[in-house]
Amino acid sequence: MTEQYTAPAPARVRAGDLGRRLALRRTRLGLTREETAARAGMATSYLRHLEEHAEAAPNADTLLRLAGALGTTVVELTGGNAERPPGQGRAVRGAGLDPLDADECWALLGTHAVGRIAVPTVDGPAIVPVNYSVVDDCIVFRTEQHATPARAAGRRVAFEIDRIDEAFSRGWSVLVRGTARAVTDPDEVRRLSERAHGEPWAGGQRPLWLRIDATGISGRRITV
Repeated sequence: MTEQYTAPAPARVRAGDLGRRLALRRTRLGLTREETAARAGMATSYLRHLEEHAEAAPNADTLLRLAGALGTTVVELTGGNAERPPGQGRAVRGAGLDPLDADECWALLGTHAVGRIAVPTVDGPAIVPVNYSVVDDCIVFRTEQHATPARAAGRRVAFEIDRIDEAFSRGWSVLVRGTARAVTDPDEVRRLSERAHGEPWAGGQRPLWLRIDATGISGRRITV
């Protein structure tokens, strides 16, 4: 008796989430809407519809083609793993760690917008997430005067980003060590405001700019 194959149902997507993830992913990859649509074998107008209309409901085949075009998975593209802790998948046999050179590390830093900074405090090291940008080979971010990240000013710090691909049990991480300093020069503050992308997710007034001048950078990638 031949078993009947049933295609998996598309992941449940909250209104508007898919469009935001599509636009963010292709932007980070440096792809235009036209290039992404060509990769996925669809009309540019349809991709625009998916990105701009919260009620859009593509089928499973469309999601698979989009995930392939953007080098990701359907689960990640639809946010199905948003609330699930990473790293619980099964490890791949024969996997190893390969070091990343400095150019690869900086390239990866440029694809992300949230990282973790380790800050020395009177109670011991504290690790907190921040929204950041890379400007002139420096990591820059905004914070409040009395927030934990502000304690990094004038201190040696560590900054880390990573990515875990649950579908293929792969991942990478980048670690930056350096000295953080507060940016007080008005011209430099203006320049950072113009060149840095995004706003702090926490909202509110975060007028203090900090920059990390890297003295060391390293990274590793899980390979099979």
